[in-house]
Amino acid sequence: MTAPTLVQTELAIEGMTCASCVKRVEKALSAVAGVGAASVNLATESARVEHDPAADAQALVAAVARVGYTAHPIAAQDGHEARQEQARADEARSLRRAFTVALVLTLPVFVLEMGSHIFPAMHHWVATRLGTQNSWLLQFALTTAVLAWPGRVFFTKGLAALWRRAPEMNSLVAVGAGAAWAYSVAATFAAQWLPANARYVYYEAAAVIVTLILLGRMLEARAKGRTGAAIKRLIGLQPRTARVLRDGQAHDVPIEQVRRGEHVVVRPGEKIPIDGEIIEGSSYVDESMLTGEPMPVEKRAGMRATGGTLNTSGSFTLRVTHTGADTMLARIIHMVQTAQGAKLPIQTLVDQITAWFVPAVMAIALLAFAAWLAWGPSPALPLALVNAVAVLIIACPCAMGLATPTSIMVGTGRAADLGVLFRQGDALQALRDVEVVAFDKTGTLTLGKPALVGLQAAPGFDGDQVLGWLAAVQERSEHPIARAIVAAARSRGLPALPADDFQAVTGAGVQARVDGRRIVAGAARLMAQHAVDLAVFGEQAADWGAEGKTPVYVAVDGRAAALVAVSDPLKPSAASAINALHALGIKTAMITGDNELTARSVARQLGIDEVRAEVLPDGKVAAIEALRAGGRKLAFVGDGINDAPALAASDVGIAIGTGTDVAIEAASVVLMADDLHGVPNAIGLSRATLANIRQNLFWAFAYNAALIPLAAGALYPAFGLQLSPIFAAGAMALSSVFVLGNALRLRAYRPAHPPAHSPAREDQPS
Repeated sequence: MTAPTLVQTELAIEGMTCASCVKRVEKALSAVAGVGAASVNLATESARVEHDPAADAQALVAAVARVGYTAHPIAAQDGHEARQEQARADEARSLRRAFTVALVLTLPVFVLEMGSHIFPAMHHWVATRLGTQNSWLLQFALTTAVLAWPGRVFFTKGLAALWRRAPEMNSLVAVGAGAAWAYSVAATFAAQWLPANARYVYYEAAAVIVTLILLGRMLEARAKGRTGAAIKRLIGLQPRTARVLRDGQAHDVPIEQVRRGEHVVVRPGEKIPIDGEIIEGSSYVDESMLTGEPMPVEKRAGMRATGGTLNTSGSFTLRVTHTGADTMLARIIHMVQTAQGAKLPIQTLVDQITAWFVPAVMAIALLAFAAWLAWGPSPALPLALVNAVAVLIIACPCAMGLATPTSIMVGTGRAADLGVLFRQGDALQALRDVEVVAFDKTGTLTLGKPALVGLQAAPGFDGDQVLGWLAAVQERSEHPIARAIVAAARSRGLPALPADDFQAVTGAGVQARVDGRRIVAGAARLMAQHAVDLAVFGEQAADWGAEGKTPVYVAVDGRAAALVAVSDPLKPSAASAINALHALGIKTAMITGDNELTARSVARQLGIDEVRAEVLPDGKVAAIEALRAGGRKLAFVGDGINDAPALAASDVGIAIGTGTDVAIEAASVVLMADDLHGVPNAIGLSRATLANIRQNLFWAFAYNAALIPLAAGALYPAFGLQLSPIFAAGAMALSSVFVLGNALRLRAYRPAHPPAHSPAREDQPS
């Protein structure tokens, strides 16, 4: 019995605040019967679940609800991005309001208590004018208002998580601030319960902790909004309406209501609303949002147009070919979202640590409390409380939860700006370790538009006549060389002849019957199979091969009839892209079915290190395995249908976006422009993103490793140093803001070879 095919469901998750929340939601989803894998992302506030169809979305939503969070499925084109953006804006406003209220209420508490400690005159004024007990009562009222109003979210969520025996960040804040408040209440209203030398209040600690953490969350929410700028920009490219011809009249129709097959009118200066084929008119279209190329390209009847691109001059009518999630722009948005929501292998370490981090912190806080109570100097109780609260507050794992996903979000968004789309998020990490980049030749290193540049007829044969026969055979082939031969025959006015009994010989050539003659055309190995003597051409094939031209032999009824040369010009970006890869310390290789001489000539011109020539399509995978000898990580760059197996077999498959859909679907990275600089740019950005993640993780882990012992009072016996809970709260908030700010630096990443026009250039920081 075969296993059921897994389906994928995406969920929006509300209420997560830290890495512990992520782990809890993942565990709940993974426990649902039928779920194969679940990946939760704190930065995008979403989950991606692979499950069999028997586990429906409602079962997943219910599982998330049981652990205290809210979830709802995300369907394609359901406006989730707009809702999420609105929700983030509402959250930022709510946090700003909560922080403002908390600040107004906390300032008097801070001034009364800390001012009295720092300034003797302030202490004297409070004691003589206000009275210590009255000061405490005022601080109690204001602090209670802070905890019950702007700070209540920490208690409602944190205590509920504690009740479920699943403590998280809010639990640490609730226990820390609540303990400081409860101790202070006891000192204020039941001082007789405490030793005389332990009657202190810590209202300012409880109030300031909540206020500073609200400040950190407010700054975090604002920064999160900026990490999603790439998606927002892509969504903004989609026009809201299309001018559709219905009953002979043009109507402005919402884009969601346009149907496949309908005719849409596009006027000068308008964005093309949807993907389609031009059936009438012509124009020049700016496709820079797709390719990065600044020059508009000509569009005329029979050509395709892509939604979101800009019609610069003429007007035309197009027939709609793709709608909704099938449009190119929707697919690009989905690719970016998929990459942004990915969990890299490096995240595994974070997941393993956060699984026990919060319980461990609570245990350390209890140990610190007990140790200070047992061995601390008098008064031990308040000192034990201060250190335990400081441990709880400083160790909130927000920074650990944000360290990886925020860098991925910003890095993949910046990549999209540069015309590099990561279809699979783990390719972002895999590209960093690539040691060899192998290229297909035709259509990848070359323009893929070869032309006939030479023809030598054998004695007794007429060159034009042989070319006519050859064109008749090649008419049935889709290979670029075949198209070049057919085009040359048509340009000479040779008649189109019928061909029968056509047969393509994989990787070697073609054969068919024309005018009653058996025509065989292709490589020398195909001629050898048919016992054709090629001595009549001497060294001509070798000479052409040395010049980078591809020789094609033609045999008629078993006799050598002609030798033609086809040349495919190199892409202008090829040589400098190869040099850029060498500058990154990466070896280059070329895998081609072309003959050895031609392949080595091209490699010599470009400076490519290794060549695998005369490789049949089904041999490319074997060639890749040979290049990976010694454990080298390899990326393969290709554009054709026959490149799909090689793209899938390599460590990272990179497809040229102008290539076939089959190649794009098999690749994990797509270059939207026909510009090979995208390859070193993608690798450079991968390295920059992974370096950014390492910086974030170092900060998050080193920060906790260094400050938790300090908060517990480890330096007090030797140096008399203690960390106030107030400073602990400030340091915790600063940690998250630092991680987000560091990730946002990737928005300013400048590749060595930027595209001629970056779609996001106007949004880059100055």
